[in-house]
Amino acid sequence: MSDFRFTVLEVVAEPYAMAPQLTARLRVEETTGQRVHAIVLRCQVRVEPQRRRYGPAEQNGLRGLFGERDRWADTLKPFQWMQCNTTVQGFTSRSETDLALPCTYDLDVIGTRYLHALDAGDVPLAFLFSGTVFLRGTSGFEVEQIPWACEARHALPVAVWRQMIDSYYPNTGWLRVGSEVLTQLADYRSRHGLVSWDETMQKLLAKAARKTP
Repeated sequence: MSDFRFTVLEVVAEPYAMAPQLTARLRVEETTGQRVHAIVLRCQVRVEPQRRRYGPAEQNGLRGLFGERDRWADTLKPFQWMQCNTTVQGFTSRSETDLALPCTYDLDVIGTRYLHALDAGDVPLAFLFSGTVFLRGTSGFEVEQIPWACEARHALPVAVWRQMIDSYYPNTGWLRVGSEVLTQLADYRSRHGLVSWDETMQKLLAKAARKTP
């Protein structure tokens, strides 16, 4: 029976992808000396928010996810960020490979909302591995499953995530609204001769600010 160890060496912002992506550099070790022909590797990436501290501004930004600060003992729980996969080429003893982590800036996605609320520091991540291992046996190929206990932790700098987002969406963000709200916004923009959605939002916000006592 083979025995595996996984380590996340680093996570970097991928500058040459078709869509926003982080890339995790993995080290895979097989400790019994068996020759690994290939691994079809699956990974669940989870955020463990209870493993870091939050400043006052961050606490305000996270209120929509976890509620008021006095409830965090019950609400600040790990949550799934994404699932991804890769293929590890054959090796003996150890190998390194890249794992693509596709990202989105949709603020309706809990992972994006969480990351957007952070000012600095690290994001505590847990990588939970599974998959199929193909081994070279004496009589042909053998197949094993990676045990569910195989996992690794990594502290992703918030600055790395922001670097990735800024490279794909410089000075912008995504906001999804209902179709009826979008129709009303489009009508307001047209009636007031506004050129852009930014100008439309700014005019509405200024109008609301004037009404606020």
